[in-house]
Amino acid sequence: MKILKSPVLLWFVLAAVLCTSVLRSEDYDEEPIRYSATAADDPVARLVQRLDSGAVKLRWDENHGWLPSLLEALDIPTSSQTLVFSKTSLQRERIMPERPRALYFNDEVYVGMVQNGAVLEIASTDPRQGTMFYAMPTDREKVPSPRRETQECLQCHDSNAFTGGVPGMMMRSVYPDADGRPILTAGSYVTDQRTPLAQRWGGWYVTGTTADGLHMGNQIFTPNVTPETIERKSGSNLTTVADLLDVSPYLTPHSDVVALMVLSHQLQMHNLITRASFETRRALRDDVVMNNALGRRPEFRSETTTRRIASVGEALLRYMLYVDEAALSGPVRGTSDFTREFAAKGPHDPQGRSLREFDLQRRLMHYPLSHLIYSEAFDALPPAVRNYVLERLLTVLTTIIDNESFPHLSPSDRRAILEILVATKPGLPPGFTAALGR
Repeated sequence: MKILKSPVLLWFVLAAVLCTSVLRSEDYDEEPIRYSATAADDPVARLVQRLDSGAVKLRWDENHGWLPSLLEALDIPTSSQTLVFSKTSLQRERIMPERPRALYFNDEVYVGMVQNGAVLEIASTDPRQGTMFYAMPTDREKVPSPRRETQECLQCHDSNAFTGGVPGMMMRSVYPDADGRPILTAGSYVTDQRTPLAQRWGGWYVTGTTADGLHMGNQIFTPNVTPETIERKSGSNLTTVADLLDVSPYLTPHSDVVALMVLSHQLQMHNLITRASFETRRALRDDVVMNNALGRRPEFRSETTTRRIASVGEALLRYMLYVDEAALSGPVRGTSDFTREFAAKGPHDPQGRSLREFDLQRRLMHYPLSHLIYSEAFDALPPAVRNYVLERLLTVLTTIIDNESFPHLSPSDRRAILEILVATKPGLPPGFTAALGR
């Protein structure tokens, strides 16, 4: 094994490692990630393979084009429909309050439809490489097959501030004007489960009731608007948007508030899984470089690498346990079948409990642990960070050490989550089952 003896050369090696220890969006096309060059293996890429082989054929619908058949092929429920009218996406010039963009989603795939748009916009989760972006022509005369897009989509879907420095997704709340353009002087909010309802859904239509938790949805604003002067009551607690726009071009008349809440959780959760994966792979790569440079044994793991993995692992753990989730001030009720259909998917333990069971009184979920712990992306995390998250999760669920860090988890919450996981999640470390006997 070669040992670097030159102080100057060793300094350059150390500098290279330190520069990559901070997650940066511009280097995910390099080793060890190779985002653009790596063939995708996500639900949409697999659908493309089935389309190319003839195993699946999409059907044209005279009213909605390829959309219904695409959603069926990807197992995306129409009840997940949400409507966004701010000009904040690829086909922004075709979007306006009277003609919003429709979004549909399941645990892994997101499909956007713009009226008279040239393409259906698709984002899909690759278990190892994170979010992949696709566009599918809407023209009946063109082959209905998604094509992967990278550079154009990443102009917006790659941000240290919004996506954590990885190709990812985001949900924004803006102050839209009468044409749907964000009023930039008023600012905007990146929305996830931690965002207060009062800052959510500006530029979105929202159907459903939120008790006295007023939000920014269903409204347009004047150019002189400020966060301090807006009036939220008129846009909240609408059970239909039929008075605000023609809903006949859409698959349903809903933009369900519960679907919006699940959407905001999932988007950030996917980003954090991707970030944990990318940063862990970089950290382990840097250890290989330094071990070789310093003559250490190949399996040696530095304290720096351990801290980097713990940092992204802890951020993921806290989010998946809904730490700092914005509290609800009363019952939330949607208007579509989304709440029932989402909860029914399970999996359920022998007592009928599930991580998909809603609370919708004080918080989103009855048992606050993300359902995306069942996802391919979580299971595909590098073992170093996946093991870290699971070991920390077991500690949180079985000890009182972290009570101050996880005060929202009651003893009954922790026990129920542990029991549900042991019954429904394959591949857990043996400590989870052993903990049930204590």
